[in-house]
Amino acid sequence: MRKIIYLLLIILIVPITKCHNLQNVQHTSLTIKGSDTMKILVSRLAEAYMKEHSNVAIYTEGGGTATGVSALVNNNADICAASRPLRAGEVKLLADNFNSVGMAVRIAKDAVSIYLNNQNPIRNLTLQQVRKIYTGQYQNWSQVGGINEPIMVLNRMPNSGTYLYLKEYVLKGNNYTEKAVNMPSYNRLLKAIEDNRRAIGYGGIWSQANIKSCRINGIRPTWKNIMNDEYPLSRYLYFYTVNTPEGEVREFIDWVLGPQGQQVIKDVGYFPIWEF
Repeated sequence: MRKIIYLLLIILIVPITKCHNLQNVQHTSLTIKGSDTMKILVSRLAEAYMKEHSNVAIYTEGGGTATGVSALVNNNADICAASRPLRAGEVKLLADNFNSVGMAVRIAKDAVSIYLNNQNPIRNLTLQQVRKIYTGQYQNWSQVGGINEPIMVLNRMPNSGTYLYLKEYVLKGNNYTEKAVNMPSYNRLLKAIEDNRRAIGYGGIWSQANIKSCRINGIRPTWKNIMNDEYPLSRYLYFYTVNTPEGEVREFIDWVLGPQGQQVIKDVGYFPIWEF
């Protein structure tokens, strides 16, 4: 009889112990906001990390690099995903609010692709030609050796890091043509290029859309050309935090920089910071 009672006590105690352990597990949530270019990448990184860390919930949101910086400044995000370095005014906001200029971590390498419709016969553009198209000096495809049709210039929204990157490095600070159409989202831009052979746009090298990336200065945006800095529109992608990352934020960023995170980056179609 004693043996039976003892066994019953074990059966009753074990579930209670397990429940007690579950209650002691600390659950953490992180919020990452920023670059539309990085939106899918950040979502995939978050998904993979949460599979390995069931006690962590990561919320991701796009809206553009500037939106991510604003969220960071206003304590609405733990990490800002940025497709460009922070601008002087953004650094000043961090300094004014937190007495910190922010902490930047390079997590991947990317390249800006110039997108064309698959029916467009153009296969190569020079940086100068891209500049003249986006500043309005060229308005017909025949001016760059293409069809005799007007160019439909599609643009990203001004809060996009890629918008600012192109303006700084390709347009040399000049304004975009007034005829450029600012697309409300990255996906809408891709769809517009798919649907119109006269359209031109730009974005990250990775895209699921049925469009093509043309060569720039005769150089294709391939892994080798980007890693060797031969492709002229290569760039880094960043995570920004207010201060040196600590706790779960640091653990997540360390994971992203480790073999598992860098493999996710490679699988999505971006380029890892280092070979592993």
